[in-house]
Amino acid sequence: MSTLADSSRPAIAWIGLGIMGSPMSENLIKAGYPVTGFTLEQEKLERLAAAGGTAAPSIAEAVRDADVIITMVPASPQVEAIAYGPDGILENAQRGALLIDMSSITPQTSVDLAKAAADKGIRVLDAPVSGGEAGAVEAVLSIMVGGEQADFDEAEPIFEALGKTIVLCGPHGSGQTVKAANQLIVAVNIQACAEAVVFLEKSGVDLKAALDVLNGGLAGSTVLTRKKDNFLNRDFQPGFRIDLHHKDMGIVTDAARNVGAALPVGAVVAQLVASLRAQGDGGLDHSALLRAVERLSGARV
Repeated sequence: MSTLADSSRPAIAWIGLGIMGSPMSENLIKAGYPVTGFTLEQEKLERLAAAGGTAAPSIAEAVRDADVIITMVPASPQVEAIAYGPDGILENAQRGALLIDMSSITPQTSVDLAKAAADKGIRVLDAPVSGGEAGAVEAVLSIMVGGEQADFDEAEPIFEALGKTIVLCGPHGSGQTVKAANQLIVAVNIQACAEAVVFLEKSGVDLKAALDVLNGGLAGSTVLTRKKDNFLNRDFQPGFRIDLHHKDMGIVTDAARNVGAALPVGAVVAQLVASLRAQGDGGLDHSALLRAVERLSGARV
């Protein structure tokens, strides 16, 4: 694949160059898309420029001539901050532009954004992702999309440069609802793995051998494959921070309450995630749920 921008491809503005946004935007550059980016950290803008993108001094400058605008920020308040107001996306993007929000936010925020954008002649897709930092770097993310079929079809080549499993899940907000379910499953899965790790170690079993054989059977999972080394090495460098999973567990428990779905195990894990934050572990990877189980078990932390 050429790293030279292909003039026949849509011009992309990328807002938010964090743990996920930086490698994702770079994958679009590698695929030949012209990418202009804006983020709050100067070193991230320099990284984008070094990868062949263009750094913009503001959101307004980044989006002005863009055919497609992609946002990847931490939560609903940040999406609202970059989308609305005189310096935001909606006031400065051209009519007919496609805004793809890949942040993980509340379904209602996505629905509201789509309505507000429609008044400006801007089309919107909510397209949150799963796969963490490794999935972003390797361009194998799972992308769950909400919005119109025609807009999804237009965006699909862009999604294919970023991920492997790409599915239109329904109207605006549907992508966020599926992402909330994803985060529920991931958190409960990590918690179960963490409990197994502490149980195995306290029993004196070879942990690496145990996790290898468990991962080969029905107990195996993408979570265990991705997080096995974190558990073995007590390496909690963030691929996905506890702070963000705490936000997501709030989204799923709130959304489930609104539709009348009971999440008994999810609610317990949400509290365990919250307790990790209260103990100062919010900046660690979500595999650090292991630390909570260790504390409860009187083991090392």
